[in-house]
Amino acid sequence: MEVREIKALLALMREYGLAELEIDDRKKGKVRLVRGIAPLDGASANHAPPAVAAASTPARHVRAPARQSGNTEGPALADNERLVTSPMVGTFYRAASPDASPFVEEGDAVRKGQTLCIIEAMKMMNEIEAEVAGRIVKILCENAQPVEYGQPLMVVEIG
Repeated sequence: MEVREIKALLALMREYGLAELEIDDRKKGKVRLVRGIAPLDGASANHAPPAVAAASTPARHVRAPARQSGNTEGPALADNERLVTSPMVGTFYRAASPDASPFVEEGDAVRKGQTLCIIEAMKMMNEIEAEVAGRIVKILCENAQPVEYGQPLMVVEIG
């Protein structure tokens, strides 16, 4: 396989949030791509946490209308507030490890691209980044809580 083809596959992995991709082409051969990095704390392989995805998954920020009765998609939002929703099914974590400080707390100012939380999916830790700068108004999930695709995780006030 040519380098430009591998680069295109890596771009697709980033775009769709894939952690692993394997292609077997009879003419061009077989290639297996895995995104991830080794643990930074020097822990042994037996006790190391799953790798954090090298290219983080962007959070989905949506502006939702005020909540109507029967609508359980999230809290009512002001005009300057956005929901951060889960881009995948997995487990929500507020910190990189059980003994680490949370990435963000309610009231914290955040910048665009800052890690807000981690969603673990299939043993891969995917960092969820802020798409907008602002302030964390509310964290809607508990640590280690299972989450669904599109589930509201946090409320960010922009401005």
